[in-house]
Amino acid sequence: MQIYLVTQNPGKVKAANSVFKKYDIEIKGVEKDYPEIQADSSLEIAKHTALEAARDLKSPAIREDHSLYLNALGIPGPYMSFVEKKLSVHKLLEILSTQKDRTGYFELAAVYAKANRDVKEFVYKVPIHIKTKIDREDPRGGWNGVICLEGEMRAFTEYPEEERLSVWSKNFEEIARFLDSRKA
Repeated sequence: MQIYLVTQNPGKVKAANSVFKKYDIEIKGVEKDYPEIQADSSLEIAKHTALEAARDLKSPAIREDHSLYLNALGIPGPYMSFVEKKLSVHKLLEILSTQKDRTGYFELAAVYAKANRDVKEFVYKVPIHIKTKIDREDPRGGWNGVICLEGEMRAFTEYPEEERLSVWSKNFEEIARFLDSRKA
């Protein structure tokens, strides 16, 4: 089986491949760059793009969108990428030093869409917390030097991506199981 995965993110391709290969699902890349809508949830963003791609490609397509929510800031997750570009990690730590709540979560939303507008939605939350200091800055900038998965003391920059691949591949696992169940 082949399926289109609408992403330019090599990490998402890696996560998807780590699952889909076990189910004999081949990922096809999408050359076209679909504009990302502005919305208050990752699910709205993923659904819009998956439907647009499925109609355009006349084939099933998957789109996954991730958003970071920090409870103390109260900003909808899809807008946090913009905030992260404007707010240095040092400024974030300064702001959070006045707050009791240093927790939040990533919302991971994936949508499997068919050209006829049938969709299957998958959403889950990955709890995180923000460290009080930077032990290893992210060479690309951003906040990965202070974001930790719940129960972890290491920030994302402090260990290999492969160690947390199972966290980021959960939606792809659910999609693969869904597709596999439809074969029977």
